[in-house]
Amino acid sequence: MGDVIRTTPLIIKLRELYPEAKFTWITLTPDILPKTDIHEVLDFELKNILYIQKVRWDLAINLDKDREAGALMDEISAKQKFGFTLKDGAMQPINELAHHKFKTGLFDDVSKANTKSYPQEIFEICGYEYQGEPYLLENHEDKGYKWDLDKSKTTIGLNTGCGDRWTTRLWSTEKWVELIKLLQQKNANVLLLGGKQEDERNQELQKLTGALYFGYFPLQQFINLVNQCELIVTQVTMAMHITLGLGKKIVLMNNIFNPYEFNVTEKYGTIVQPDKACKCYYRGQCVDGISCMENLYAEKVYEAIEHVVNIS
Repeated sequence: MGDVIRTTPLIIKLRELYPEAKFTWITLTPDILPKTDIHEVLDFELKNILYIQKVRWDLAINLDKDREAGALMDEISAKQKFGFTLKDGAMQPINELAHHKFKTGLFDDVSKANTKSYPQEIFEICGYEYQGEPYLLENHEDKGYKWDLDKSKTTIGLNTGCGDRWTTRLWSTEKWVELIKLLQQKNANVLLLGGKQEDERNQELQKLTGALYFGYFPLQQFINLVNQCELIVTQVTMAMHITLGLGKKIVLMNNIFNPYEFNVTEKYGTIVQPDKACKCYYRGQCVDGISCMENLYAEKVYEAIEHVVNIS
């Protein structure tokens, strides 16, 4: 879903190039896309796949390296194709434009040497130059959600989880407590964020610190809650994509990924990393047994927050 969000700048570029065009997007996560900006948003299911296969398209783009996406791309009839396709039973770049992105997904040394953000890479795959086109994400302010927040204070959202795939990103409860107390000393609204997986941890943090925690919510409501914050502190996870999609300020905690990948410009925030160099590039478990995230101290994250927003 995060990759869908950070692909939306392409729609802005394509609308500029083809103002009379009709845009169709087929995806496993259609609910995340703004329906006002895209004519057809389709779920990846049989009836829609059959429809996609029977239309003669002018332009087809697939940035996904999963086999089902590549298989559909191979079946699509289009005058021009960009991205990746299934060929001889394996995913392959369609043309030379996609070779760089293809190689970064295969070889760690190529990936670590990369200095391009994800939007830069996907624009280049399509033969365009990325010029800061923003993400497209609805904030759902029209849904009538109500939040008990003191608007006279700066609201700082803390997204405390990161999913199961790369748990090497997790920050300890002790570090979150330290950060919360530093923010509370500045009289900030400290708002705990997360999904069902983070519920137990967030309840514990609320008991230990008195930080605000409203629970976990369906996607649209969660997006709207993030939109109430002036700044979000998060690891590389879904909340990061939502924060950037909404154009909110961010302090991104990163350890196991190439920081150039994330479109965190000075306009929107900053990236903080552990003082200890991380050995676990794209790994789900720490090779040393003790996560380098324990060398990312609360004071460093707090200073990054103060650099981005005026808390007091």
